[in-house]
Amino acid sequence: MAEPSQLKRALIDASAGAISGAISRTVTSPLDVIKIRFQVQLEPTTSWALLHKSLYKPSKYSGMFQATKDIFREEGLRGFWRGNVPALLMVMPYTSIQFTVLHKFKTYMSGSSKAEDHIHLSPYLSYISGAVAGCAATVGSYPFDLVRTVLASQGEPKVYSNMRSAFVGLFKARGLRGLYAGLSPTLVEIIPYAGLQFGTYDTFKRWTMALNHSRLFGVNASNSDSLSSFQLFLCGLAAGTCAKAVCHPLDVIKKRFQVEGLQRDIRYGARVEQGAYKSMYDALLRILQAEGWAGLYKGIVPSIIKAAPAGAVTFVAYEFSSEWLESIFNQQTNLFFCPFFLLGVFFIFFL
Repeated sequence: MAEPSQLKRALIDASAGAISGAISRTVTSPLDVIKIRFQVQLEPTTSWALLHKSLYKPSKYSGMFQATKDIFREEGLRGFWRGNVPALLMVMPYTSIQFTVLHKFKTYMSGSSKAEDHIHLSPYLSYISGAVAGCAATVGSYPFDLVRTVLASQGEPKVYSNMRSAFVGLFKARGLRGLYAGLSPTLVEIIPYAGLQFGTYDTFKRWTMALNHSRLFGVNASNSDSLSSFQLFLCGLAAGTCAKAVCHPLDVIKKRFQVEGLQRDIRYGARVEQGAYKSMYDALLRILQAEGWAGLYKGIVPSIIKAAPAGAVTFVAYEFSSEWLESIFNQQTNLFFCPFFLLGVFFIFFL
């Protein structure tokens, strides 16, 4: 297959990234909402709370199934997709930037723009490229992530009725810097998270190719570098699980910064007051002091359950979207097809 030009390659990576991100985010939104409700809940959810009854009242959400039933009963099915519009607005540019920067970095390091050459980069460079891509994508899409967290955690009655009111309200209350509240722990989180996610994904792909080669040796070894969709799914599943398990505490700290000052109904528990945490380190100490080590892992069950399919769906959708778009470009399709296709996907998911 002919190699596309740099501009076409960038458009393919950006479009495939946006498509895969939108699909993954929509499919896993219910788990994300449940995870956020646990992360912003100050009350302990473990037996540790019995030793500290004077600190907090009983927690509203004590288990994943209980939280699922409560959200469904109080907010209906739509409650599980609360904040999905800003989530899509966040994840589409995020994954577009992420995969574009990732491909550019790997191209620079390997001296080739072909994906089959990128897989042979050292594990060290795979981790570095993932971290660089994750940082660039985070900075470019962070305000949408903050608004998504606020909308998903507010419960009923709503503090903000929609994405626009949330942006306006947060901007008035916090200013422009407020739209980037929690960016520091996010960047600290995203470096190991994205590095682990992309690095382990490449590592699992290499291991799978080696396994295929050993099985096919002497039979049809030329197909050993071609992975099936199920194998790609398993590689993405493993990569997403490893990354989330390691980096979850930083995600909890980020969520606390994002919901500072949110005046949600008191039945959802104690509020995170404005200025409750002076820094990321201060937040870490306060959570440990008040909630124990379990506080840093609130929402870990839905987070892991979500991260595995999210990583798998993202990588599989990206691989197939990238191949499909590349074949279209190689058929001399209009260069502007890709942006317009992205716009069409955007409206399909939003309307």
